[in-house]
Amino acid sequence: MKNYFDLSGRVAVVTGASTGLGLQMAKAFASQGANLVLLARRINLLEENAKAIHEEFGVDALPFSCDITDTERVKAAVQATIERFGRVDILVNNAGTGAVAPAEEITDDQFRHEMQIDLFGTFICAREFGKEMIKAGFGRVINIASMYGLVGNMIAGSAPYHAAKGGVVNLTRALAAEWGKYGITVNSICPGYFYTDLTTATLDSDYFQALAKANIPLGRYGKSGELDTCALFLASPASTYVNGQNIAVDGGYTCI
Repeated sequence: MKNYFDLSGRVAVVTGASTGLGLQMAKAFASQGANLVLLARRINLLEENAKAIHEEFGVDALPFSCDITDTERVKAAVQATIERFGRVDILVNNAGTGAVAPAEEITDDQFRHEMQIDLFGTFICAREFGKEMIKAGFGRVINIASMYGLVGNMIAGSAPYHAAKGGVVNLTRALAAEWGKYGITVNSICPGYFYTDLTTATLDSDYFQALAKANIPLGRYGKSGELDTCALFLASPASTYVNGQNIAVDGGYTCI
């Protein structure tokens, strides 16, 4: 049976790959044979992850400390990727942050910081790694937006996050329109709430469990691995004609 998700020989760059969903997606790519470039600020965690991934999956994993808002550092990451692998096929723009406060209390600095990381950082990485994809005539860019880039919410004030992720949603469309002629597809995933090491205690609270049952048709939050399959699909030969799409992986939150 043909493996439509085979990534053997491909090189996947994942930002925010030190913990959480970024690390999970990196492992998913490795499980399908992709070599990896792991980007985040904490090099100690990246080195641990690269070693563990190599031991488990047998692929090459390059850890590289990178602040995605620092253009020169992103350029250095591109150079390191090309020096190590000679190519870049897949970019997952996963690194991000989130300011939570009522809109009337959000400061200029909080709003600016959010846009700098979630939107501008995503663009910087797409632009710099995209240059190599354009040269090669092939690429898969996967932006991690959010279901809150598609809708508002009444749970917790986070206007800067909504604005930045909404920007990522339409940036995805814009890049897809521009770069399709180069053989590059650009899509985004809009996750709902997912369990990670940082979110488990919050999501398991009585308050959030009640929210899940009232607001998510599946009645629960996303489990480990349930985002990976969408990322694999968008990175793989199974999605060659999918371009400029923003796919909500949210248990149905945004459909009601």
